[in-house]
Amino acid sequence: MPTGALSPRQQQWFAAIREGLAAETGRTLDEWAEIARTCPETRHRARLTWLKTHHGLGQNRASIVLAAAFPPDDARSPTEANEQALWKDAAGRAILAAVRARVETLPEVVTGQRKGFTAWSRAFQFAALRPARGGVRLGLAVPLDAGPGLVAPAREGWSERLTAVRVLAGPEDVDDGVAALLQAAWARS
Repeated sequence: MPTGALSPRQQQWFAAIREGLAAETGRTLDEWAEIARTCPETRHRARLTWLKTHHGLGQNRASIVLAAAFPPDDARSPTEANEQALWKDAAGRAILAAVRARVETLPEVVTGQRKGFTAWSRAFQFAALRPARGGVRLGLAVPLDAGPGLVAPAREGWSERLTAVRVLAGPEDVDDGVAALLQAAWARS
């Protein structure tokens, strides 16, 4: 993962996994990458399963090994590719741009693009946005009673710290109230 898309805490976590790989398995990341390139599978999930089943690596270590063994050949970064794939719809992109503009006024924010959502962190993830029918879902690290229109999250796939969701139908919904919720969530992170 590119370090620009990770908070300092996340960077430390990934560094610890990489460092522990050699100490705990007896093989360096480069040696594991060579092993991964011998995998008969071609799809990412199948390769993960192969490393876990045949070599005993856990999910996180297997993911790091695969990232080293099979860097993307796309000219775009994985972050750009994930964002473009996720935010295909013009209406969703407009809402993303409006939320991003509000978030970028906050200091020390790290944007993390995942396959299923866009996330913002400081020390911890405080907000995430994902496309949904009729708009997007904004997850926030605030209590449900922090503002109007907040509902409990469904199966969102983002951090469990995001305990409230606000549905945004258009960029005009990203108003001062949403900005205040983002500020409150940021303050808690």
